[in-house]
Amino acid sequence: MAQSIEGISGRIWDEFYTGFHYFERDLVRDGCHALIFEHAEPTDKAIVLVHGLSDSPYFMSEIGEYFHQMGYNVYVPLLHFHGLKEPMGMEDVEVNEWKANVNFAIDVANDKAEQVSIGGLSTGGTLSVLMAATHPSINGELYLFSAALDLAGGRGGWLGESKERILRTPLARWLEPLVNIILNRTSLIGENPYRYEYVDLDGAEELAKLIKETDTLLRKYSSKEPFPKRVFAAHSEFDSTADIAGIRKLQSVSDPALFRPYFFDKKLEISHASVVLKNPIPNTGEPILEKANPYFSKMMTAIKKFQDG
Repeated sequence: MAQSIEGISGRIWDEFYTGFHYFERDLVRDGCHALIFEHAEPTDKAIVLVHGLSDSPYFMSEIGEYFHQMGYNVYVPLLHFHGLKEPMGMEDVEVNEWKANVNFAIDVANDKAEQVSIGGLSTGGTLSVLMAATHPSINGELYLFSAALDLAGGRGGWLGESKERILRTPLARWLEPLVNIILNRTSLIGENPYRYEYVDLDGAEELAKLIKETDTLLRKYSSKEPFPKRVFAAHSEFDSTADIAGIRKLQSVSDPALFRPYFFDKKLEISHASVVLKNPIPNTGEPILEKANPYFSKMMTAIKKFQDG
């Protein structure tokens, strides 16, 4: 099994690209490919791990390595219009294609294992909540890392509920050129080899739609009819992108015995994407591009205890 990322036992998932006409291996940036971690011998457990908005499967690679060591086959799809050498401003990106990318991975996992779990970072977490509640093949646990169930801003952060509404109106499209001029944005390709330079408006609009859909879904659950999965939710109180209030909302409609919150105190200053990084993403100079989570190994130990419990 060829390694695609140094120190990671997974490989580039070439078979994934055969399922989608808009993906070819040569169109994807090095290090941003869909990944697969499979055991030589059959295993009864599999997990689908979904990356976040503007980034790539690389961000789930270290989490994937740990799940692989715990006996899982691991499948990390690449979401529509992500990881491309020429992202074209993410024009025509569609949330329905994100769902199709995840469904493809779920179907492959289901063919290889009896128990299929799902998890994800940020937007990948939002997609995972939706799939865990609606896809019949997800019969295992749900793992959330900085899940974007509620965007920070309207209640104290970056985007917020009121701005989610703006993203679903023509006003957002009118404002985009002005914002790009003010911030001197010219290309989605920047210094970070594993993610785009910023969150493009096209992608943000699709995320707003996804959050609205997921929020509507969660409203049907309550203490009397709780969310139907065991949930491990890692989230930093320092997160300025995804509001922890979204996780607390999911917790409020889950069975307390089945919900394991794993919150990082605000004073630790662990940022949104850093939650899933065992190692930092270095830069040619300073500062580093993405800091590591110094409590990454403790978080994975907590996940192992959650599984055993």
